[in-house]
Amino acid sequence: MNRPEQTRLLKEAHRHMPQGVAENYRYWGEDRTLFIQGAQGCELTDCDGKTYVDFRLGYGPIILGYRDRRVDQAVIDQITTGGTLSGFSTPLDIKVVQQIKALCPNIEKMRFANSGTEAVMGAVRTARGFTRRKRIAIVEGSFHGLHDEVMWKSDLENWDPRGKAAPDIIPFGAGVPDTTRDLVTLIRLNDFDILEHLFQEQGEDLAAVLLEPIIGNAGSISATQDWLQRLRDLCTHYGTMLIIDEVKTGFRVAAGGAQQLYGISADLTTYAKAMGNGYPVAAFGGRADVMDCVGAFKGGVVHGGTYTANLVALSAASATLDILTNTDALKTIDATGEKITAVLGRVFTAAGIQHCFAGPPAMIGIHFSEEVPTNYRDWRSTDSELYAKFAWKLIDHGLMLEPDSREPWFLCEAHANMDLGWLEDVATRAMREACG
Repeated sequence: MNRPEQTRLLKEAHRHMPQGVAENYRYWGEDRTLFIQGAQGCELTDCDGKTYVDFRLGYGPIILGYRDRRVDQAVIDQITTGGTLSGFSTPLDIKVVQQIKALCPNIEKMRFANSGTEAVMGAVRTARGFTRRKRIAIVEGSFHGLHDEVMWKSDLENWDPRGKAAPDIIPFGAGVPDTTRDLVTLIRLNDFDILEHLFQEQGEDLAAVLLEPIIGNAGSISATQDWLQRLRDLCTHYGTMLIIDEVKTGFRVAAGGAQQLYGISADLTTYAKAMGNGYPVAAFGGRADVMDCVGAFKGGVVHGGTYTANLVALSAASATLDILTNTDALKTIDATGEKITAVLGRVFTAAGIQHCFAGPPAMIGIHFSEEVPTNYRDWRSTDSELYAKFAWKLIDHGLMLEPDSREPWFLCEAHANMDLGWLEDVATRAMREACG
């Protein structure tokens, strides 16, 4: 690849940042790490002038398109007329919560945050404060941010799916204290026996079950309707808080998120990403009686943050939510996603590749396997190596995505303008090269 400017930038960046990047997941190796100079609509342009049609979308926040003028203008107007931060409440706080409540009947009261990680931390702390319990359960393959106790995972990379032993549970990396593992139980998605056993053994001590019903870091593998309903019923019976993490699915897979698709409401919900079309904003909320344990009174749950509900973030959220409420943006995204899966399906079929698609059209999981995986361990039996080869070839040809089949293809409204003929040609060439 001809990338002299990015090579120069990475060399200089190594002098100032670990791995030469601002966060771990942006480092793709010395020959692949990207430096982006601009973005517009559904396209990125790197610092050597190469343009990509982007299905990564900054890990999923871009729901309308990069530099959407409607959202950006709302932010500019706020900055020029009302400022960015005061350290006090504003009318915009109330307005944005009202907009969310109009879309999400599972929300009665809410607090804001600055990232998905912060939102999950607030929701878990609130669940513990309300129940006066400590333990939580999470689902294998889910990702709930970068705070210690949810940074435990099943080590599928070193697990033999043909054997009888379960995968080891390991931390994401160094610096995660072993003591945090003592408060967390990992369960398997869509496994009724494990679910029943969890509540039989820990139900009286379980503060919350935290899950993504459509797993954003496992190729959009999804909970079944029956399994999620059973989880809801067990949480209700044992007084355990059901926390549905909609950081990725919220305002993306439907106006009311995954809970609208399932018709099942959580006790607490987390939001971020698509909520602000790329501006850093997040929130958590749910039942009024649960949220009312948050406060400055004696024994209340502490929540705060200097930049919480800053006016840049809230003005972006308000504009984004208004567009999603009052236009056909989400319908456009779904229609485009269906067209894209049809194109890719033709390419895979022509190449003789077993394949299946998971998740809603706005968040497409692609698995090179005969059947859609029902849980994270099933993903291990898909042909993820072929997918990675295919993905890198797509990137070489100007289609940006995460080169790991655990990451879905994210769509935004601006993808409606892309050339599907170009997509079919690029995907065909990339698959031919990957198989060659």
